[in-house]
Amino acid sequence: MAEAIYVGGLLVATPLLDDPNFRRSVVLILEHDADGGTLGVVLNRPSEIAVTQVLPVWDTLVSGPAVLFEGGPVQTDSALALAAVPSGEEPLGWRRLHAGTPAVSRLGTVDLDAPPEILAGEIAQMRIFAGYAGWTSGQLESEIAEGAWYVVDSEVGDTFDADPGRLWRSVLRRQRGELAFVATHPDDPTMN
Repeated sequence: MAEAIYVGGLLVATPLLDDPNFRRSVVLILEHDADGGTLGVVLNRPSEIAVTQVLPVWDTLVSGPAVLFEGGPVQTDSALALAAVPSGEEPLGWRRLHAGTPAVSRLGTVDLDAPPEILAGEIAQMRIFAGYAGWTSGQLESEIAEGAWYVVDSEVGDTFDADPGRLWRSVLRRQRGELAFVATHPDDPTMN
């Protein structure tokens, strides 16, 4: 398990976290500043809304499932897109995450106001998120100390997992030691 909060790392909700916005969620950290707070997106909450309904010009570039993802409870009426580039190049309309981890070295945000044509041949995978998760300075650290989140390393396939519904269990299952056993925690402990 990782020690500190860092861009490119994952926040994995512990079974104790019962907030409906974050229950069994996996959040990719996009920005972190000890003084300014933390911003991320929930990777495992696909919505029922097809990308074609909201941002049809981006539909052909989105990786399956081609739906908006619920990125978090903040600014749910706005969209944020993440895309992976196949090379180390930085195409127009794409901004690399400032992370030193190999798992997210080719991951960045997409300017959804840019014409999709300029990115069409430049990106390998893309997802669009409605809203994001945000914490003020010290808030996330307090939640971690209270046992609401595990901070773990991300892997290359996490952001664009083809089966986002299983991401919470699969991220936990690959951890070392006792944390891997948390993946077997039942959805409803009263049914255990």
